[in-house]
Amino acid sequence: MWPRAGGLVVRSALGDSTWCRAFPVIEAAQCPDVVVAQIDPKKLKRKQSVNVSLSGCQPAPEGYSPTLQWQQQQVAQFSAVRQSVNKHRSHWKSQQLDSNVTMPKSEDEEGWKKFCLGERLCAEGAIGPATNENPGIDYIQIGFPPLLSIVSRMNQATVTSVLEYLSNWFGERDFTPELGRWLYALLACLEKPLLPEAHSLIRQLARRCSEVRLLVDSKDDERVPALNLLICLVSRYFDQRDLADEPS
Repeated sequence: MWPRAGGLVVRSALGDSTWCRAFPVIEAAQCPDVVVAQIDPKKLKRKQSVNVSLSGCQPAPEGYSPTLQWQQQQVAQFSAVRQSVNKHRSHWKSQQLDSNVTMPKSEDEEGWKKFCLGERLCAEGAIGPATNENPGIDYIQIGFPPLLSIVSRMNQATVTSVLEYLSNWFGERDFTPELGRWLYALLACLEKPLLPEAHSLIRQLARRCSEVRLLVDSKDDERVPALNLLICLVSRYFDQRDLADEPS
C-alpha cells in the first residue's frame, strides 16, 4: 500500500489497482472551459522522444472503452480532488521532508526519473512487480510516491518539466503503476489555462496511452482502466475533446 498524506485517500474507480491516493492541486474553477494554445514547434522538438502527431488517440479495442458515466465520474472526482487539496497546499508545503527525501533540481531529467520511478525500474526497464525479499521499503529503489509534502513544493515550471521527463520515459516503455501515480499527480498540479508546452505534453500523453492500450491482450488487464483514466482526464477535464474515447 502507498503511504497516505494527511489522511486523504482518493479512490479512482480502478478496482484493485487503485494508485491515485493524495495529491496537491491548483483550483481551476474560474478558468475558461476552452483554452486555445499556440504551440511552438521548437519546444515540441526539444528533448522529446515521445512521437508527436497531429492525429487523435487510437480508438479503443472493442470492450476496452469506458462508459460515459464512468468518464464523467472520474472528471468530477478529479475536479473535487483539485479543489479540496488546494486548501491544504500551503500547510503541506511548509512541512519538513523526511531525511531520505532529496528532490532533484528542475533540470535534472535522470534524477527525476529515478526519484519518481525508482532506480530499479529505471535501470532494468522492468515491468513486473518488485520482489519482497527485503521487508523494508526502499524508496530509492522503488521510487517516492507523489506525497503532498513533495509535490506541493513543485512550481509550474517543475511540474511541466517532470511531466516531460516521464512522458519521454513512457514513450519508449510500457505503463507501470509507479508511472501512473505520478502522471495523475502531475495532471492534478497543472494550472489552467495550460501553457503551450503543457498543452502539447498532455496530448502526447493521451495518444501514448491509447497506443499502449492497443497492445494489451485482455480488457481485464489492470493497465486498461488506468490508461482509460489518463485519456479521460486529458480529453474531458482539460478539454481536448478530439482525444476522448467513444463511450462503450
